[in-house]
Amino acid sequence: MNLGATPESAIPRQSLTSAVADRLREEIIRGTIPEGAQLRQDAIAMQYHVSRIPVREALRQLDAEGLITIVPNRGAIVPALSPTDIEELFTIRALLEPEILKHSIPRLNDGDFEEAQVVLRRYESELQQEDHLFSWGRLNWQFHSILYSRAERPHFMSIIRNVNNSGERYTRLQLYLTHGVQRANEEHHQILELCRQRDVPGACKVLRQHIQYAGQSLKQALQERRASS
Repeated sequence: MNLGATPESAIPRQSLTSAVADRLREEIIRGTIPEGAQLRQDAIAMQYHVSRIPVREALRQLDAEGLITIVPNRGAIVPALSPTDIEELFTIRALLEPEILKHSIPRLNDGDFEEAQVVLRRYESELQQEDHLFSWGRLNWQFHSILYSRAERPHFMSIIRNVNNSGERYTRLQLYLTHGVQRANEEHHQILELCRQRDVPGACKVLRQHIQYAGQSLKQALQERRASS
């Protein structure tokens, strides 16, 4: 990680915490900041020409997202991605999300389908911009959550949301490392169309396969990345 201060790396004085978090998030997802790296507040503040306060808040935000771990006496660390963690999170998603979709589809209305379509168009646009990868996981969740929203299963939804929060780093990384954008887009459109047709078994089957493939491809991509490094 190059922490030398340069004019080009200075962050405009807008929402400094969000800006620092966005920069660090992008570098972690891309691998510019490698696994195991220690993030020092003073070095980051110097690089981005900000005080340590927004840096500290940004690190707390990234810790809450699961992108980093704040360790006592060591500070912020970029944890290694565990294949076991990936497999567990995507297995949980593949079990729970088709179940909640099954209950939601009969109650979805035209407004829900239109809203999902709008999010999907924006998601597709963002996927073409690698420097916008911090938004990929958020838009992916928005699309899926609209389709789950009519299930009237608040506890189920809370669990799924927590799992997605834990796995958002992996969702973005899977798309980035595997270049899986085209397949993800096709599957999202297929799921949405099956929901419109009220094809509950079909939509749930494609959703399950969509999640399972994402987990498997990410696990393989990480293993290949480490083998070549």
